[in-house]
Amino acid sequence: MTTPRQPYQSPTDHFSFDDMVARLDDHRDGHLNAYEACCGRQLRAGRGEVTALVHESCDGQVTRLSYAELDAQSARLAGWFQERGLGVGDRIASMLPRTPALLITVLATWRIGAVYQPLFTAFGPDAVDYRLSRADTRLVITDHANRAKFDGLTQCPAVMCMEGADAAHPEDLDWHMAIDHAPMTATPPRLSRDAPFLQMFTSGTVGKPKGVAVPLAALPAFASYMELAVGLSADDRFWNMADPGWAYGLYYAITGPLLQGGTTHFCEAGFTAEGALAFMQRHGITNFAAAPTAYRLMKASGLFDDAHRDLSLRAASSAGEPLNTEVVNWVEGALGCAVMDHYGQTETGMTCCNHHGLEHPKHVGAMGVPMPGYRLVILDAENHEQPAGEPGVLAVDIANSPAHFFPGYTWQEKRPFADGYYLTGDVVVKAEDGTFQFAGRDDDIISTAGYRVGPTDVENTVMTHPAVAESAAVGQPDEIRGEIITSYVVLREGFEASDELAEEIRQRVRERLSTHAFPRVITFIDELPKTPSGKIQRFKLRAQAVDDARTS
Repeated sequence: MTTPRQPYQSPTDHFSFDDMVARLDDHRDGHLNAYEACCGRQLRAGRGEVTALVHESCDGQVTRLSYAELDAQSARLAGWFQERGLGVGDRIASMLPRTPALLITVLATWRIGAVYQPLFTAFGPDAVDYRLSRADTRLVITDHANRAKFDGLTQCPAVMCMEGADAAHPEDLDWHMAIDHAPMTATPPRLSRDAPFLQMFTSGTVGKPKGVAVPLAALPAFASYMELAVGLSADDRFWNMADPGWAYGLYYAITGPLLQGGTTHFCEAGFTAEGALAFMQRHGITNFAAAPTAYRLMKASGLFDDAHRDLSLRAASSAGEPLNTEVVNWVEGALGCAVMDHYGQTETGMTCCNHHGLEHPKHVGAMGVPMPGYRLVILDAENHEQPAGEPGVLAVDIANSPAHFFPGYTWQEKRPFADGYYLTGDVVVKAEDGTFQFAGRDDDIISTAGYRVGPTDVENTVMTHPAVAESAAVGQPDEIRGEIITSYVVLREGFEASDELAEEIRQRVRERLSTHAFPRVITFIDELPKTPSGKIQRFKLRAQAVDDARTS
């Protein structure tokens, strides 16, 4: 379904990015503090009693926290942080499920000017070890369910456990003692807009994950996305299903809704279609966001086919990979609202969207139009801008994009800039009406169930098995997850391929790296395809994986 053709008018004609910057800086001093922008500002506006968080635990217990309650609890934890000598620029990490404690930790970290570092609860010890040592993290907050992942690390900071110390970890700090501390009374530090407030890591195709220290300058961009693309209103009951251990959840299930003074929802239980439907019904969700995998699973379940009769949804959003026409049409019919596809990266936040809050040409399957504050262009191999209809790499014209905030990777692991552009690595096409269409990646990133996985970490972990001589990981098409990770494995002499060996390798990656990044398919081969210089030709393996998917 395509809207009638019409002359394209830039969304920036109806929105001022400068006004958004000024709105978040209510001190009018040119500086920012993430806690102040997300919580303190709401209290100063007389909105302290508005519900900020609705949390439902795995056993169905519901907790509601107002902005005033978040203020009070984060002040006590921030006071404890300060007594420990933590302050501006220090990295404080947490590996916690979606609970009130997670949100309090994030706000308390920002309150002292420190940098919050998310750790996904599905990470194994190898993924944790690299991120903590690389960031020189000062404190980790976790629970007993995840505590063992911090044993035996090469560099482990002090650990605070929700349940306190136990026999195996007698030195652990106690959350309950910290949350009962005398509150921080000092004014949260006002910091320059280039000061970081989040320490992210993003997967790459070569080497370890790259650091992304997100500066405070990102806050206006996050707020603009919530207002224009998500269409979040003050009275919405918003549920972003994404895990805050990753960028989309942290940026837009926590930071973005609080910047807008809205109500965000945490469902602590793992995803099931039945659970998602019941959660939406119980809490009267009006605005919903999820990865395409969630929509596909909801559709496949059959439970949502007439759900619009019992739901309150007025808007839905999707991010992580393109939505296909079948799912878009199903959402409109089954959920009773339009779903808008959004594009972005950990480095940039969301940059190209079909906006709920803006009028512009909307085409099913298209990425949409640039977020106000961004000038997006298509570049050829020589970094020349391409006209409409010509494919090329999507890039941000930095000088003409006031919303762009990415300063480069934290430890300069890669230089993604050229000739004044930030290169996304995604191949797209621009239409005559100003909309963009995703065409693919120019590297080997695997997109599985909304997660972007670099092959290197998977390959390196597979290689730790004593039977493996070589390995290569690629994405194989999958109807539900978009792609699943397939590992092609060359065995050492003396080992024979078997289902048992494949399961050993699979579980090793799942336990050591992450439960979302393990290879669901192991294929044993005699040799990997390589260039004369020895580089693995993953494009040949991807073609083989496509053929395998068709015949399986």
